[in-house]
Amino acid sequence: MKKEETPLEYGVIITDEKDKIIRFLEKPSWGEVFSDTINTGIYILEPEVMDYYKIGDKFDFSKDLFPKLLRDGVPMYGYISKDYWCDIGDIGTYTQSQFDVLNGMVEIDDILKNYKEIEEGVWLERGIQYSEDVEFHPPVIVGRNSFIKENTIIGPNCVIGSNCKLGCGTSIKNSIIWDNTYLGDRVQCRGSIICSDVVIGDRVNLYQQSVVGNGAKIESGATINPNIKIWPYKNVEEDTVINQHLIWKDNARKILFGHRDITGLFNIDITPEFATQLGSAIASDFLENRGQLIVSSDSNKGSLMIKEAISCGIISTGKSVIDVGTGPLPLHRYAIKYFNGQGGVYVSAELADQNKIHIEVMNNMGANIERSVERRIENIFNRGDFERVNNEQISRVIRQQDFSTQYINKGISLIKNKQISENKSVVIGSPSDNILYLSSKILELAGYRVLKIKTSGNPKEYNHFIEHQVKCSSSKIGVFIYERGDDLILFDGNGRRIQQEDYQLLAHLLLLKIGGCQDLIVPHTFPEVIEDIAKQYNSKVIRTKSAPSQVMNKMLSVKGEEKTKLLSYAMHYDGIWAAAIITDYLSRENITLEELRKEIPKYFYKKANIQCKWEDKGRVLKEVMSQNNREDLELFEGVKFKNKKGWAIVLPDSEKPLINLYVQGATEEFAEELSILFTDQIKRLIDGKK
Repeated sequence: MKKEETPLEYGVIITDEKDKIIRFLEKPSWGEVFSDTINTGIYILEPEVMDYYKIGDKFDFSKDLFPKLLRDGVPMYGYISKDYWCDIGDIGTYTQSQFDVLNGMVEIDDILKNYKEIEEGVWLERGIQYSEDVEFHPPVIVGRNSFIKENTIIGPNCVIGSNCKLGCGTSIKNSIIWDNTYLGDRVQCRGSIICSDVVIGDRVNLYQQSVVGNGAKIESGATINPNIKIWPYKNVEEDTVINQHLIWKDNARKILFGHRDITGLFNIDITPEFATQLGSAIASDFLENRGQLIVSSDSNKGSLMIKEAISCGIISTGKSVIDVGTGPLPLHRYAIKYFNGQGGVYVSAELADQNKIHIEVMNNMGANIERSVERRIENIFNRGDFERVNNEQISRVIRQQDFSTQYINKGISLIKNKQISENKSVVIGSPSDNILYLSSKILELAGYRVLKIKTSGNPKEYNHFIEHQVKCSSSKIGVFIYERGDDLILFDGNGRRIQQEDYQLLAHLLLLKIGGCQDLIVPHTFPEVIEDIAKQYNSKVIRTKSAPSQVMNKMLSVKGEEKTKLLSYAMHYDGIWAAAIITDYLSRENITLEELRKEIPKYFYKKANIQCKWEDKGRVLKEVMSQNNREDLELFEGVKFKNKKGWAIVLPDSEKPLINLYVQGATEEFAEELSILFTDQIKRLIDGKK
């Protein structure tokens, strides 16, 4: 037992004059404290005590055994020791116990026999190499075979284990370093614990009560803020500022954005803390002083929580927020334009996995931000370099009620047939009640009879239901709109599903027929048949890189009338408006989707995904280039190979360990041949074969 001034974290004990224990209470409140004598957890037990519990039972000495012994009158005695004792149950007490040993509060003469005291309070074990200009400030102890380079300062209060290497100009104070750990040049370590087999790069800063677990790697220029814990075998990328514990994540993500958004698991990758800092980073980057950011989400509970956290981060910078509530992604994009916002953030969850969260960031046009802006936000986030304001400069979040009315009215304005003369039907399916309401409302106000189908996200299920309803209702068109509302699938009057590339070509063809569209914007990987279609209407094709942000921003920034640009955007990124525009055109022109499809020239196009580790992608692309004719390749995005049979694009995936292959052939046989050729070649290179 020991005397303890603040005994709340321990078992409190009272003994009589013969040191017999007469009362015991585990971890009391101040109202329950009856002694300053505590249980140190060191016991000498008679074997028969073990009869008080059964093997496999959950049984605690302090909570279960000792109260039973007291009730049964079994004698227990305590001894108050004056020797050193410390409960090292947290980082602070663990560190203090080490410093107490260094400062002579514990006898360690037997241990120090293996050390040489080179000056008072500086103990070095055998085999240590150190430069003559290394400064030791006692007390310091360093384990065997460690290597310390020039201009390094160690101490006071430092414990360094065996086989450690410390770089030039490094400074370590009040810190504990275990065995086999490497610290680079100019590392600043202040009050930290670094476990075994850790690699610390150059210019890393570690602050008070930070802990780095076994086998972790902290790359150059990183900062570990006070009280932060890095779990074993995690990786912190260079120049990253760590403001929260790195526990379940594989590493600290310096790159936040994937192909089109930020994606992660709710409360694991995407936490409230992460979301708040992200909101601050976004607001700190591209908003004007009086600019406002538009936020919204789907109705998923996790999405709503993350949206609120992002809003907190935004207003902490002094910027204002308009929250348009819950709704599909296209409604959010339109709200940015409607409220003249400087940008926006939309949060959603996947239908198939409600714990998988997506965060999309948009500019003032409602388009996803470009990669250069993503990089700026990532840099601000990783540095923790956020704008901050005082209490008087904080704005309230403005809650906008029922923005759907404005969105519906804008959708109706894109339809030329404001009121049709006959009752024509259209089938709309979606897993989202909100999308079903918005899409059907626009069409119903224009006079259409809408057959709504609430579906799951299972393709087999919605394919069957929509095909059946289209046939039974004699509708000219069926539409399935995905849960976020930005993408759709068309079904013709026979219930046949139209494939993705065919839909994109139909959308461009329809835009040309509506009139006013001079430029068709397509990704680099899109089938070249689009050029043949454009020539028929004296239009030109502009190809961008394949990221949605590149295509979307180009669509909204080309010269031309605003309505024409809005139509082009809607046909590709707003499934709700697109459903109305297509239905309106078919009705007005009295044409079917089957007839419209016949105007698209025949083409032969294939896509494939090939598993490839991240670290192999660069090597594989280089070797693919070296093994093919360099005179017939383009490097606009990925690598494009061309010959008389057709072309192939080899493009590393930006989000997944994949290489994407896109092929178009002059004939179906040539397309198949090129696809097999490059797929096999890439697989061989991944396996390390030439």
